[in-house]
Amino acid sequence: MRRRRKVKYWIGQLHLWLGLVSGLVVLIVSLTGCLFVFQKEISEAMHKEWFFVEAARAGGTPSGKRGETLQLGVPGATLPLGVLKEKAAAVLGASCPVANIITWSQPDRTWEFMAYRENDSALTYFGAVEYFKSVYINPYTGAVTGVRDYKTDVFNIVKYLHWSLLLSTRYGQPVVGWSTLVFVILLVTGLVLWWPGKWTKALRDRSFKIKWKASFRRVNYDLHNVPGFYSLLPALLISLTGLVFAFRWAAGFFYFVAAGTTAAPRVVAARSDTAVVVSVPRVGGVGDPAGAGRVDPLERALQEARLRLPAASRYMVSPAVGREGVVYLYAYRGKETYYDYDVLQFDQYSGVLLDHRRDKDKNSGEKLVGMNYDIHVGAIAGLTGKIIAFIASLICASLPVTGFIIWWGKKYKKIDKMPNKERGPMV
Repeated sequence: MRRRRKVKYWIGQLHLWLGLVSGLVVLIVSLTGCLFVFQKEISEAMHKEWFFVEAARAGGTPSGKRGETLQLGVPGATLPLGVLKEKAAAVLGASCPVANIITWSQPDRTWEFMAYRENDSALTYFGAVEYFKSVYINPYTGAVTGVRDYKTDVFNIVKYLHWSLLLSTRYGQPVVGWSTLVFVILLVTGLVLWWPGKWTKALRDRSFKIKWKASFRRVNYDLHNVPGFYSLLPALLISLTGLVFAFRWAAGFFYFVAAGTTAAPRVVAARSDTAVVVSVPRVGGVGDPAGAGRVDPLERALQEARLRLPAASRYMVSPAVGREGVVYLYAYRGKETYYDYDVLQFDQYSGVLLDHRRDKDKNSGEKLVGMNYDIHVGAIAGLTGKIIAFIASLICASLPVTGFIIWWGKKYKKIDKMPNKERGPMV
């Protein structure tokens, strides 16, 4: 019995000092994670005019069935993607080229054109992000519905507080990562300390219930232990997925556990044909907006993806970089999740499909690592999962505070019991 108490004592000391060392970072990361969970819903409610167009103007679904063609001037038809990209580029300026485009199958959504550039050598977030802007465009009329500067956007600042404490990823991510690893140890040691020595009714009540009518110290103690226990599993899940973002070895470990191998998956790196004749016959009735008889490569790529993957809820298009670069198109099946997607590569000059990597062909390791973000924010389980993630993050934010109060109370409780002459001068 004495040996068991001794082991628990040292576990308690480990829990205490690791908590004091990492407490402030855990508080910041947990609180910002809690705030970020519903950023999409809040942003869309605050700036509805950015994200949505009137259903009457949308006119119908922008995607057609295989073999059908979307014609300009027909209700429900969107403007060619290349034309919309040029309109966004005019707003962003030549110094901020479009890097990603998000298009939707949902007919009442605007399309987002993003420009992003970072500086790896900077120390802080504001130096690391040179620019991060989005232009929202009505895909049927080409009208700009909103411009968003993510660099100063409150939710993006919250995100980077969570990600790297507003330092650049190079400097801030290791701090957050190691603090998260310490928090995982705290969760495990906390469970050991919480575990009742005997499962009597009194100990069960103390372990599973908060005694609200007790003294402040007792209520604070219960607030540290009881919610900490109930949030243990989601908190562990959030923390472990956070480690995957912070450390390559963590991502590699979970990849190996799921795939049974450390071998990297085979991924085709296609190249655009620089010798291709750009002036090819019109495909699908969507030609060059200048009327030169050429195909809009981005539009052709998007229509090909729609025909191949009509069930996708959104398509993210990344224009080619360099002379031999290809257009990458990611077709996501979920409206808010990122794990279930196909990757298509298209020739930047002709819009011809070069490679199609299906989600079902990925190995188990790729699928698990690909789910990491959706698990981390709870979106993988829909609204219920996000609510659980919100509550768990809020509890995690409270643990350093209640833990510190417990430590402070014990420290000064001992001082109160000391004779006056041993207390030293009061400050």
